[in-house]
Amino acid sequence: MEIRKARASDAADLVRFINMAADDLPLHFWRKTVGPEGDAWALGQERAARETGNFSYRNAWLAEIDGAVAACLLGYAAEATPGPIDPDTPPLFVPLLELEALAPGSWYLNVLATYEGFRGRGLGSALLVHAETVAAAAGHASISLIAEDTHRDALRLYTAKGYREIARRPVVKDDWEVDASEWILFTKPVAAG
Repeated sequence: MEIRKARASDAADLVRFINMAADDLPLHFWRKTVGPEGDAWALGQERAARETGNFSYRNAWLAEIDGAVAACLLGYAAEATPGPIDPDTPPLFVPLLELEALAPGSWYLNVLATYEGFRGRGLGSALLVHAETVAAAAGHASISLIAEDTHRDALRLYTAKGYREIARRPVVKDDWEVDASEWILFTKPVAAG
């Protein structure tokens, strides 16, 4: 296994991982943004290929096995001093922003996902170790992440790796079809790098 920085040319894989990690919430949002005639996946790829922004490829690392992309880590610095939530924020995202605000200044691990055919090979664990290295090198004292209550394998992994539950918020579904009922914020201290 090799972990490497993502490239703009990895956008197609990145949008699949971003969407997998949040049970189609990104795709749901992209579809609403482009409308019935637009290409939601193309919008996601455009966002992933950008040079700036939280979902830029510049904030992502990919794990490869025998040259094949297998898993993804995407993260960035959380706001040190979160401001109020914009009143125009879609209700679906409000609980997530509330939870993010509870871990100011952390390194926010937004996406950890593995393609189904590569699961069970320790890629998630390896990428979590890599996340700690990245966070420490950037001077963060902790890592934060938000998971759905239905992602049981991920919840077991985070707990086993020392992440501690901090808070929960109900999932706002609106017209997003998902089984999850709660978002869960986890944090973990990071050893100085």
